[in-house]
Formats: sequence, C-alpha cells, structure tokens
Amino acid sequence: MASDSSPGLADALAAGPVVLDGGLSNQLESAGHDLSDELWSARLLAECPQAVAEAHLAYFEAGASVVITASYQATFEGFARRGTGPEQAAALIASSVELAREAARRARARGVTRPLWTAASAGPYGAMLADGSEYRGRYGLTVGELERFHRPRLEVLAAARPDVLALETVPDADEAEALLRAVRGLGVPAWLSYTVAGGRTRAGQPLEEAFALAAGADEVIAVGVNCCAPEDADAAVATAARVTGKPVVVYPNSGETWDAAARAWIGGTTFTPGRVQRWQALGARLIGGCCRVGPESIASVARTLTPDRA
Repeated sequence: MASDSSPGLADALAAGPVVLDGGLSNQLESAGHDLSDELWSARLLAECPQAVAEAHLAYFEAGASVVITASYQATFEGFARRGTGPEQAAALIASSVELAREAARRARARGVTRPLWTAASAGPYGAMLADGSEYRGRYGLTVGELERFHRPRLEVLAAARPDVLALETVPDADEAEALLRAVRGLGVPAWLSYTVAGGRTRAGQPLEEAFALAAGADEVIAVGVNCCAPEDADAAVATAARVTGKPVVVYPNSGETWDAAARAWIGGTTFTPGRVQRWQALGARLIGGCCRVGPESIASVARTLTPDRA
C-alpha cells in the first residue's frame, strides 16, 4: 500500500482530522500546463507524468496527508478516443497511483514524517463525456450500465493498491448506487463524495436519500461532498454525518465563480479557516479543497486542523 508502515486511513480518521490536498488541475495549470483537452489532467499521465508527481509533492509539502490521483478523467473510453489501446490505457490509469506514491517518497526524503496516503480518483460517467454533464447527472443509463462502465477502471486502480478509492464528484444517486456495487470485492476501501447544490445532488435528489445509500456499505470509510460551493458544504456535512454515522469527507471549491463570457474567475473565496473549523465540528474528518484551492489554502487547512504537525 502507498502508506508503507503508516496506519490505515480509516483508523486515522477515527483518531482525528486528516488533511486532503487541493485542486490538481489548478496546480498543474499554475505550472504552465494546458489542460484544455477532453482528458484534462489525465493527458499528462502520458505526456508529462513528472508534472503530476510535482503537483502531488506540492500538496504533501503544504501539509496534506492525502493526495488524489490524476485519474479522475482517465477512462478506457476516453483514452480510446485518442487512439490509446486498452493495455496502454490500463497502464496509464495504474501509473496515476504510482506517481502519487513517488511524490510521497520524495516528501519523506525531504523530511515529511507524518503518515501519507494515496486516494485513487474515479470520476463520474459525465467526466468521460467531457461535456459538463457531471454537474447534471441523469445520463439516460441504468444503474447496471453505469456499474459496467465503472468496474473495469476501478479494478485497474484497485490492483495498483492505493490506500483508498475516491468515488468523487458524483452528481446522481443512481450513479452512486452503481459505484457502490462496482467497488464490492475489490479489497480497497473507498469514500463516496457527491457534488451538490442547494441541499440536493446535482441531479436533484435529497441528500438524505443520497447519503443513505452508503450507510451500510462496509467498503465505504467516509461519505461527503466535493466540487461544490463552500456554503453548500456546511449543511451537507451535517447531513452526511447524521444519516450515515461515518466520518465525513469534504473538499469544496474556492467559492469563486467562472464567468464563461469573460473566461475568468470572478468573486472572492469563501473557503476560510472558520468554515474548516465548522466542518470539523459538524463531523468532517477528511478535509481539503477542490477547484481553485491551492497549496497555500491547504497549508492554512493544515494549520487549522493539525497545528502540531503542519
């Protein structure tokens, strides 16, 4: 496993808060990489893998104990559209886990002594479509069809032995049900994280019903939300803790808004230390950031949650 002699992540969550990383894409873009591609950050698994390892390392050095791999948009179907065959696609997907492990080794060589873990990202079906539908859900597919889509990639990721599978940015309770079926028997724990708006999934389902799907899933060690506004995370954290009784994972966006006409982010961040403390008080144990949340913000999270180790 990626953590060497470190305790399991589930045990760590029972003992106290654990700091997640921030947005991988914004860290890669800040280093000068163009991600305007259907594969998004997954393209760099083939074209510039060391850039991915450097981005992970930046978050470990900022104070994160968990980094999420560059496999969010890495699928057999997506790679096939670029002419990549299934064997090479599987190797690239698996390499995302090794790159995170490499970053952990480099962080330890630079003096980071706290436990470090790798979370293998599995994004939703809509991420493969690369048309924004991961923020809508309702793809017109059955739960069984979605399970058959997700299972092969999850098998590859699980075989690479990450510490946890990150079933993330899930817009739809139907897709969550498919993902929960798909992780059964893989031998790797998982967290389930919805993208939400206004107290519901992006597909419009009540969060109580969406979170309840994971309450009895032994594979799931944390349930929560990501890639949403920080203010939408507040009530969601409390709901996830109450409905499931599991540790809560929360990693929202910065709170800025994308202006498509101006092609620029507008507004200020609402991702603040006070909000982080509130999430922890409500039951969050795995806390970080998503889009537009960089290493400086994660360093602030680490100082807030684990001041003795930050």
